[in-house]
Amino acid sequence: MTSDKTAATSSVSQMDSVMLGVKGLTKRFGEVVANDDVDLNIMPGEIHALLGENGAGKSTLVKMLYGSLQPTAGEIIWKGKPVRIASPYEARQLGIGIVFQHFSLFDALSVADNIALSLAGDENIKSIAEKALEFSGRYGLPLNPRSMVGDLSVGERQRVEIVRCLLQNPELVILDEPTSVLTPQEAERLFETLEILKGEGRSVLFISHRLEEVRRLCDKATILRNAKVVGECLPREETAASIARMMVGSEISHVRKQTSDKPESQPLLELNDVNLQAATPFSVTLKDINLTVGAGEIVGIAGVAGNGQSELFEAVSGERLQGHAGAIRMRGMDVGRKGINWRRKHGAAFIPEERLGHGAISEFHLSENMLLARHQSDKVAFQWGHGLGIIWQDLVRKATDRVCEMMDVRKPGRNPVAASLSGGNLQKFLVGRELDRQPSVLVINQPSWGVDAGAASRIRQAIIDLARSGSAVLVISQDLDEIFELSDRIAVMYDGRLSSPLSAAEVGREEVGLLMAGIGISEDRHAA
Repeated sequence: MTSDKTAATSSVSQMDSVMLGVKGLTKRFGEVVANDDVDLNIMPGEIHALLGENGAGKSTLVKMLYGSLQPTAGEIIWKGKPVRIASPYEARQLGIGIVFQHFSLFDALSVADNIALSLAGDENIKSIAEKALEFSGRYGLPLNPRSMVGDLSVGERQRVEIVRCLLQNPELVILDEPTSVLTPQEAERLFETLEILKGEGRSVLFISHRLEEVRRLCDKATILRNAKVVGECLPREETAASIARMMVGSEISHVRKQTSDKPESQPLLELNDVNLQAATPFSVTLKDINLTVGAGEIVGIAGVAGNGQSELFEAVSGERLQGHAGAIRMRGMDVGRKGINWRRKHGAAFIPEERLGHGAISEFHLSENMLLARHQSDKVAFQWGHGLGIIWQDLVRKATDRVCEMMDVRKPGRNPVAASLSGGNLQKFLVGRELDRQPSVLVINQPSWGVDAGAASRIRQAIIDLARSGSAVLVISQDLDEIFELSDRIAVMYDGRLSSPLSAAEVGREEVGLLMAGIGISEDRHAA
């Protein structure tokens, strides 16, 4: 039997070998507990996954580790010594670096200039560019320090973020959803880079909803649910389903995809030589886009971000109009010169990529966001009389409640402001708000961006069910798993052009990945 003294000595020795330790870390925002008595140990040379549903507390924990937030209770231990990380600068000085999911780069500056902004000292740009070039070669992350960031693909921008992080010589690198914007080939290159970092004795905290990647890459995983640590596991000894079950606390329902049996169905959405000039120096010009989506069909648009997907959404939704009406047809009507409200009145629905600011106003309550989206298309919610708008608050509230119940939107109170919801729950609300109308045409950009497995399953099943009821659905997504799970046909966007759509049952991921890299999309190739 081990004595108390021996056990204490063993515990101290174990903590001495830990790169980063977290003991009883708690963070409260008023009455809301975002992290509740969290314990976590990351060893040197370990790739450690941090997993959990949306709203489980991952972002709050990471912000405390990086000094962006201060804990309410508990302690952070760095290499055996308790530390107070008062700011991101202090985190970097300790040896903690981070690459956020949403990049923090200036488009109008060069790669070298962007890297220089994050480094301490007065090293000149030429020296920084040389070091960046050296590190990019060492870690298999090719980049040109003289390139303007605004001209780079999303995959190239991520390389800049990682090289910038590595030039700070971190011993722990935190990566938040690092593969969500990458082609399969780029993801493979990133995995090779992480193995190099591991071999150097550096540690990686890897946050991802892609559980097969976690199983392949990570040595250990810590799982958060409802602000608490609910378990640890060795991912390679688990299945994706068993890890998801630990995250959610129950079985994840499988998406039931019934192949469309209407190949000759009535076209409900038609794009005919759609062109759109770039609105800014860093946006993309659309070039001769042709596509037809039939009733009961889901067409998926794959591609690395920044290749014209946002511009395509703007054109199809009516946020930007075409030069001639027939460029876009919906339900047999020429709508190229009609705005978004007209299109919504005639049975179309649109869900943008950006949840807050575009899909919803953060300071508005859910019922108010419901009203904003449906006052033109839903007479039940908004009625005109005597020259004034009369809001039927009770009916709007009931519609909001119905959507929240249908999509299992978890929220603090019956009618909170949009900003109080986690990203995944807000996404479920936005999807439900549009599906509740039973639109004949749905265009959705990034259906499950940053959403946990349970929420993604619910959203994808709802989209499939809508299509199988006879609607035409156009899905734009950077997530290949999502594209293949949803789509009947798949097309790829690259540099403002669209490939010919291919049967999802017949095309492979490798072929789609090559199209995402621009291989096989010729300048004169039109989609059908």
